Amino acid sequence: MAEFDTSHVKNVVLLGHAGCGKTTLAECMLYEAGLITRRGTIAEKNTIGDYHELEQERGNSIFSKLMHTKWRGYKINIIDTPGYDDFVGEVISALRVADTGVMLLNAVMGVEVGTDIIWDYTEQFKTPMIFAVNKLDEDNADFDRTVREAKAHFGGKVAVVQYPRQLGAGFHEIIDVLRMTMYKFKDAGGKPEKLPIPDDERARADELHKELIEAVASNDETLMEKYFDRGELDEDEMKTGLKRAMINHDLFPLFCLSAERNMGSGRLMGFIDNVCPSANEMPPQTTQNGKSLPCEVSGPACIFVFKTISEPHVGDLSFFKVYSGTVQSGMELENESTGITEKINQLFLVEGNKRTNTTELVAGDIGATLKLKNTHVNNTLHVKGKNYELSPIEFPPPNMTVAIETTKKGEEEKLSQALHQLREEDPTLIVEVSQELKQTLIHCQGDMHLAVAKWKIEHLHKVDVKFIKPRIPYRETIRRMAEANYRHKKQSGGSGQFGEVFLRIEPWYDGMPDPNGLNVRGRDVHDLDWGGKLVFFNCIVGGAIDTRFHPSILKGVMEKMQTGPLTGSYVRDVRVSIYDGKMHPVDSNDISFKIAGLMAFKQAFQQADPQILEPVYQVDVLCPDDLTGAVMGDLQSRRAVVEGIDTQGHFQKVIAKVPLAEMDGYSSSLRSITQGRAKFTMKFFDYVPVPFEEQRRLIDDYSKTAKEELV
Repeated sequence: MAEFDTSHVKNVVLLGHAGCGKTTLAECMLYEAGLITRRGTIAEKNTIGDYHELEQERGNSIFSKLMHTKWRGYKINIIDTPGYDDFVGEVISALRVADTGVMLLNAVMGVEVGTDIIWDYTEQFKTPMIFAVNKLDEDNADFDRTVREAKAHFGGKVAVVQYPRQLGAGFHEIIDVLRMTMYKFKDAGGKPEKLPIPDDERARADELHKELIEAVASNDETLMEKYFDRGELDEDEMKTGLKRAMINHDLFPLFCLSAERNMGSGRLMGFIDNVCPSANEMPPQTTQNGKSLPCEVSGPACIFVFKTISEPHVGDLSFFKVYSGTVQSGMELENESTGITEKINQLFLVEGNKRTNTTELVAGDIGATLKLKNTHVNNTLHVKGKNYELSPIEFPPPNMTVAIETTKKGEEEKLSQALHQLREEDPTLIVEVSQELKQTLIHCQGDMHLAVAKWKIEHLHKVDVKFIKPRIPYRETIRRMAEANYRHKKQSGGSGQFGEVFLRIEPWYDGMPDPNGLNVRGRDVHDLDWGGKLVFFNCIVGGAIDTRFHPSILKGVMEKMQTGPLTGSYVRDVRVSIYDGKMHPVDSNDISFKIAGLMAFKQAFQQADPQILEPVYQVDVLCPDDLTGAVMGDLQSRRAVVEGIDTQGHFQKVIAKVPLAEMDGYSSSLRSITQGRAKFTMKFFDYVPVPFEEQRRLIDDYSKTAKEELV
């Protein structure tokens, strides 16, 4: 039987901006629970969480890590997550399966951009949250400012449970206004001495205690009545009220920490154990078809895969949460997405990079298994005969694109396999083989994300690669009407080839009138795969070209539209009217009219004031107020049109339209000019004409390339 039932499993995710102390706190939690006898440190590269050699090399977390410990009869699963937004996929996956989040705030820096980014996802998942102000022992720590910023960003739901008596090097006493106790720590941290609140702190503690009780009571009518009657709530009532308010996302308790000196982590663990919801106390999951799936050991077995990693010589390790029932080794479960049955040969409890075999996991628990052949992230597995599919994790769109190629010829297949494996492990990394650009593209979250991908390809898959600037998917169109005709004639003994086409082309726009002077006898509207339209009119009178050849003319036009005359880019938003031509009773055939249509279109296009269009993206940059000028200056150097600035908390959001051609290297540039204190998102906006000088340069570059290819 499992050691813990579902009411004694707590799933906690550690969150926060890079450098706020999540991994150090995880070490404290494991140490306080007695799982480890010595706390590792980032500097010594010996923490349970940051075991990967790449993390030790860089000195920060890159991957989320699952750990667990036992605390006063409870099993607490701890997921330590990276803080850089390049690795936001790891954070989202962890939030999907967590029942409580601990958001660390850096007392020196206050609420940082990364905190805001992560908070958006906690709101999406409605994860019960605790705030923990860390690094109170450092110079320039400012608890009151950090609390003000937290309330400004996350609302009045932030409720102070603890505050420090001193800051900086003298930090060693924490006033707890829930238990109305002062915790006094030795210099080495660890278990504190519990003391009465000093007289000089009594007024502040009483005021905060009253605010906390009112905050708890305000979310529960029964507790509010008791508070009005007695002017107080007892400890059990506070516990019940806090838990309910946290589950409903109505209250976010705030604690104090020095993870580096292990001060405050034990009290935080006690609160997680005593107040935070167990897995079975959270609202039940709802399947895609609307069924409720309560977290019960007696229910049908159902698991959800939220993360996959590949281990050399071992294979794929799939991390999952049991949402219902009991999963046992040897059990067969059906993959709802594929219909394939998977056998759970082994079950593991995970501690960083260490695995411990277990025979079963109950509803609410998190574990891992090996070698599921046809199961991926976001798959639901359940006992046969059920129809359960849990909502998938929605990952954010990429912010950066590069082209990748091998440095050695002949290793393209190895690269393809490596990229496939990377995609399996990281759904936020998208691989595209672009037929249009004739490049393999990697779409990712930023330059750090890209650096990790490169490291994996070269160190784990032994393929040397290089990243190059991706080609830009320009479009071509026209600005005025033009007419042209082309006669294709070829005679080489026997049946020859003959076809002549007269056509008119015009810039297409929605609602435009029929062409002047032509009699429209048939019309086709084609929505192009690459955006825009081709409108094709048959305006031939008197049967100059038989209707059976019209599809061939259209095919020739469409073929040329896939390699535009100016830069070889796709052509869009053109109306073509075929109004005359000639046939030969013997030599006319499909290929003749395809060639005639293609060449007539090419000639007309070059006479129709052709224009190159470039993709423009809306770029939103979130940055501190003092960096807004630098951010705007950098954007304007990239031909950006800054459309406005909005205030978001104490951050500024710069909104701009930027040509994609100018976004190369932007992730690195933004990190450099803001010291990592800003983030951006980008999404496609529209195609717009390139400036005259830029068009001339692009045409010249294409002409040179075409000549080189001919040589």
